[in-house]
Amino acid sequence: MSSTIYVLYFLTFFLGAIVGSFLNVCILRLPNEESIVSPSSHCPNCKTPIPFYDNVPLISYLFLAGRCRFCSEKISPRYFVVELLMASLSVALLHHLGLGFAFFVNFVFVAALVVISFVDLDVRIVPDVISLPGIAVGLLSAIVSWLLSIDPLLILPSPVSSLLGVVFGGGILLIVAWGYEYFTGIEGMGGGDIKLLAMIGAFLGWPSIPLALFFASLAGSIVGIAFMVTKGVGGKFALPFAPFLCLGALFHLFFARELITFYLE
Repeated sequence: MSSTIYVLYFLTFFLGAIVGSFLNVCILRLPNEESIVSPSSHCPNCKTPIPFYDNVPLISYLFLAGRCRFCSEKISPRYFVVELLMASLSVALLHHLGLGFAFFVNFVFVAALVVISFVDLDVRIVPDVISLPGIAVGLLSAIVSWLLSIDPLLILPSPVSSLLGVVFGGGILLIVAWGYEYFTGIEGMGGGDIKLLAMIGAFLGWPSIPLALFFASLAGSIVGIAFMVTKGVGGKFALPFAPFLCLGALFHLFFARELITFYLE
């Protein structure tokens, strides 16, 4: 592997960490309907603006030992985790897809999945301000890729597959939600999850829906059973489902072709 490739990986990692820092702002402010532009980054405890030298992704958190320089209040490790996660996923995308139009489209897609996952873990909502524009971006990227032929490896779905992904993804969860509520009288799935799966279908195409749902259901069941056993919660304990859907989408993005090849062989 040439030195140029290593430089490209490093720059991609750094770009992902910078974007991850911005995603932290989105995760914190979007549920409260606050601007993600102003005011500038500040300590949640003492409200002191964070100087640029304390706002370097990953490095500043380690240098400050996870505490505010001004009030010494502990900074949530989530900030570091999100930056490292987005940086690592960016490198994984580059390795998996190469540097091209499909990389940048899926970079935006993965960033949206990270925000949605952590917001849902925090406040149990899937922000429409991410999922609804995400559906439009996924559809548009499929159309642009098809019209301009800028995805020679056909990584991105066709416009038809993307549109079917929106319809199939949103429709199947809507049917499941209606059926569950009809038979149990309990709302088992929110509208945010439905829009999220529609967004996944827009970016990955309709074949992603079954695999994403299967993996999300499997992972959710395992975690749910673990909670019931270790925490003593009842069977009606509600887990946020969006993070599992996002995991299912990532599983399809990175491993779907390998799984299909393995199955056919």
